[in-house]
Amino acid sequence: MISPSPDPARRRDGALLPSTPASWLERWYPVAFLKDLDPQRPLAFTLLDQDLVIWWDAPGGAWRVFEDVCPHRLVPLSEGRINAAGALECPYHGWSFDGAGQCLTIPQASDGASHSRSRSCARRREAATAQGLLFVFAGDVSLAADQPLPTVPQLEEPGWLVQDTFRDLPYDALTLLENVLDVSHVPFTHHATVGRRENCGPVALELTAAGPDGFSGIWAEGPRRGKLGTQFTTFCAPALMWHELSAKGFARILTVVYATPIRHGECRLFARFPFQFESPWPARLLGLRPEWLQHIGNHRVLEDDQIFLHWQERVLAQRGGSEALARSCYLATSADRYVQALHAWVLEHGGVPFPAQPLPARLSDGPLLDRWQSHSRHCRSCRGADQQLQRLQPLSAGLAALCLVLVAWSGLTVAAGIWGLALLLLVGLSWQCGRWRQQLRFGDRLPPRNQPVRP
Repeated sequence: MISPSPDPARRRDGALLPSTPASWLERWYPVAFLKDLDPQRPLAFTLLDQDLVIWWDAPGGAWRVFEDVCPHRLVPLSEGRINAAGALECPYHGWSFDGAGQCLTIPQASDGASHSRSRSCARRREAATAQGLLFVFAGDVSLAADQPLPTVPQLEEPGWLVQDTFRDLPYDALTLLENVLDVSHVPFTHHATVGRRENCGPVALELTAAGPDGFSGIWAEGPRRGKLGTQFTTFCAPALMWHELSAKGFARILTVVYATPIRHGECRLFARFPFQFESPWPARLLGLRPEWLQHIGNHRVLEDDQIFLHWQERVLAQRGGSEALARSCYLATSADRYVQALHAWVLEHGGVPFPAQPLPARLSDGPLLDRWQSHSRHCRSCRGADQQLQRLQPLSAGLAALCLVLVAWSGLTVAAGIWGLALLLLVGLSWQCGRWRQQLRFGDRLPPRNQPVRP
C-alpha cells in the first residue's frame, strides 16, 4: 500500500505549523544497527516527529517499517507482537498485518470482505539495509527510489575494523552536526578522554566544495599538531558527516556520524569508528574488549559536552538561530569555518527540520546523564551484559562469603592464604560488577577535564 505524505504538524491550539522541508523529509535515515534489532519483537522509533514501528517480516525475509498506529482504533502497533504466522498483530483487538501492510485478519469480522479494504491497511514506510544499518525513508514511499542511501563509500572497501555505538541525545540533529564538525573543541572539551589541552593550537580549516548536497573541507595540519596527518571532512546533507585521515605507520581512520532527527530537541547519534591498521596487532587487541565496555567509554566522551550543548542550542534559538549566528557568536578564526558552512547550508539550501517549533524545557542533570533509556536498553551488547552482571554479582558475593568461612576454618595455614586471596578477588569482582551496572545506567556529573589535578 502506498502511504500519503505525513500530515502537517499542528500546535496544541490546532494551528498549522510549517512542515518539514523536503531537504529533510525526502531523505533516508538510519534508525538502528541491524545487530541490535530483535526479530521476535516490534520496536518503536520516532523519526522527524513521526511515530514508527520496526518489525521483522519472516515470511517476506525483510525488516518492515509502518506508521505506529493501527487503522482500527489508532493504538500503537509497537505494543503488539509478531504472531505465529509471522504477521504484526495489534495489541487491542488482534488485527494482523503482513509485510505490505495488508490486513490479514479481523477477528471480529464475520467474513473476510473487510480485510481487503484500503482503510484496513497499515501505512507502510520504505526501509532498506546497508553497511550494517537499517534505513527508513521519512517521506512518501513513492519518492524513495529517487534518493540514494546515505552510505559511506569508503566502507565498501575491504579490511575495515569498525567500532559502532549509538545514543539518543537531548539536542537537535543540527546541534550534533555542529559539534562534530567543530574539530577545534576536542583538546579542551575532551581533555583526559580523547584529547589533551597541550595539543591545542591554530586550526586552519579550508572549504574545498559547497552546495545543496553539503560541503567538503581539509585540515592540512590535522589533529594533535600534525601527528596524525591531514584530515579530510565531508558533510553529506542533511544528516551525515565523516572525517578521514591516514596516520602514517599506524592506520587509516574514519570518524562517521549520523544525526537522525527524532523530534525538536532530540536526535539519535549513530557513531562509527572504522580503522584499517597497518599491523594486525591493534585489531586483535581491540577485538579482546567487549563491545559494552567500549560503549561505556563512548558514553564518557559524549557526556563531556552533552550538558552544555543542551543549554547552548536554547541560547542560540533565543537569539535567532542560524540566521543570527554571525551576530550571536563571535566566530573569529578559521577553526569555525565548518560550523559557518553548516549554517550557510541551512540558510541557503536545507532549512531546519522543525521550523517554528519551540524547544522543550531544559532538562535536569538526571535525564541528561541517563544511559539506560538513551542507549543500554536498546543495545543488544549492553542489555546482555547487564543481565550477566546481575547474575554474577550475587554469585561472586556468595562465593566470597564461603571463602571467608574457609579462611576462618583453615587457621594459620597455606590454604588460609589461598582462600584469603580468593576472598579478595571475589569481593573485588562483586564490587566491579556493581560499578559496571551503574555505568550502564548513569554518567558522572563531573567530566574528566574538570577533575582536580594531582600535584
